[in-house]
Amino acid sequence: MAHLGSRRTRALSLPVGLALTASLGFLPTAAASAEPMDAQPTAAVSTDGPKLSYVVNTRGGHGTVKQVKKAIAAAGGTVVIAYDQIGVIVVHSQNPDFAQSIRRVRGVDSAGATRTSPIVPQATTDTGVEQPLTAAQAKAASAKATGDQDPMEPLQWDLPAIKADQAHKRTLGSSKVTVAVIDTGVDDTHPDLAPNFDRRASANCVSGAPDTTDGAWRSKPGESNHGTHVAGTIAAAKNGIGVTGVAPGVKVAGIKVANPDGFFYTESIVCGFVWAAEHGVDVTNNSYFTDPWMFNCKNDPDQGALVDAVARATRYAERRGTVNIASSGNSSFDLASDAIEDTGSPNDSTTVTRTINPRECLDIPVQLPGVVTVSATGAKGLKASYSNYGNGVIDVAAPGGDSTAYQTPAPPATSGLILSTLPNGEYGYKAGTSMASPHVAGVAALIKSTHPHASAAAVKALLSAEADATACGAPYDIDGDGKIDAVCEGGKNRNGFYGAGVVNALNAVRW
Repeated sequence: MAHLGSRRTRALSLPVGLALTASLGFLPTAAASAEPMDAQPTAAVSTDGPKLSYVVNTRGGHGTVKQVKKAIAAAGGTVVIAYDQIGVIVVHSQNPDFAQSIRRVRGVDSAGATRTSPIVPQATTDTGVEQPLTAAQAKAASAKATGDQDPMEPLQWDLPAIKADQAHKRTLGSSKVTVAVIDTGVDDTHPDLAPNFDRRASANCVSGAPDTTDGAWRSKPGESNHGTHVAGTIAAAKNGIGVTGVAPGVKVAGIKVANPDGFFYTESIVCGFVWAAEHGVDVTNNSYFTDPWMFNCKNDPDQGALVDAVARATRYAERRGTVNIASSGNSSFDLASDAIEDTGSPNDSTTVTRTINPRECLDIPVQLPGVVTVSATGAKGLKASYSNYGNGVIDVAAPGGDSTAYQTPAPPATSGLILSTLPNGEYGYKAGTSMASPHVAGVAALIKSTHPHASAAAVKALLSAEADATACGAPYDIDGDGKIDAVCEGGKNRNGFYGAGVVNALNAVRW
């Protein structure tokens, strides 16, 4: 499961514990065989293998795609959906040689299996398990609310950390701006989310094809509540109840991409970005990594095809004006290093230990060109203990929470984690780069509200320009044991821990 609760703890949230998310890199071009062939079957194909899902990435126009579809059928594949806009076809096949065969077809750039285990009928970056807010805690917080604060806002130390509380005195954001939470699903019936929910821009993309059945975007009982928590951080309404989002006046949509087991597979992610691009979404939040590989090596024909497919989708969304924000991951990795030991991939079958170069093996979508990569900070403004980092990789930083033992918030807040919405009208704490990314998505939504005609590139530039530059500071010994836990490289205006700095919501609405 991508960054959610797997060994690498998806880029989602880090409830009481910590989460892992990863950053990404660039797209691969699958190696075409020396002798491409036409779409004609040459022999009977096997159909007795495990049923797997594939992405087939094509080049050329509709004529090429038509021929490739014929070749897919001849190779024992069934087209689930074809995204002609970006040249990506989602296919199911039980032919063990399907990918190898289809890579030889004229017009195919790359093709690969999106998983290593069979499809069964029917990943985030947070860490730990969420801590539900008790009735007593909610009552105590409400007693301390002042002015126009929502009842639980006194516990949200993360809002003043990015000056969102000051920004709200100027504007709550525009209802014409929509942020899509590409995640595990969003409970649009929550009283803090219902006022701002954008049903038209919501869908279920788990199969690789959008399902707009009413409520299909919600997580079901027993599934992760990660997406609902993320949505609240972005746009919980300022309505006199519960918590307040970073941009409480903008719209939020839910695009569900995690299957019931919590895996975020490539076909779902591609569907999510294309759906967002074509339904007026201004910002997407991506707090996960794409399963089953924490890092996808471009020189591997399967993994390279996954990078290619997701990169096509993120580029398409950005060309249509969407800003894509992603969490960096919760493994304390230096994503700018020469080597990282990946011990959790593939996470849907038998894992292996491999040493990868993060410049060549990418965490997607976070390390893809154009995607805003976010690291997490705690209540003291320091890099969160779990957060990935990397000079030249991290773009900006935002509150993701950390152990209260490491970074204790100022009263009246009592937890070092991030408080937000949970399904069924509840509230709770989580931590992780999964929680940091939606703070940035909220600030991007405020920028878009202030500058409605700004391009995606302009919004990203303003995110960095308006951030509060944060220097590396003293040697990083977060647990105080005398041992340096991570090395921050770079200067005050750009470094591996905080990128261009911690995002600033007040700057977003006054510049």
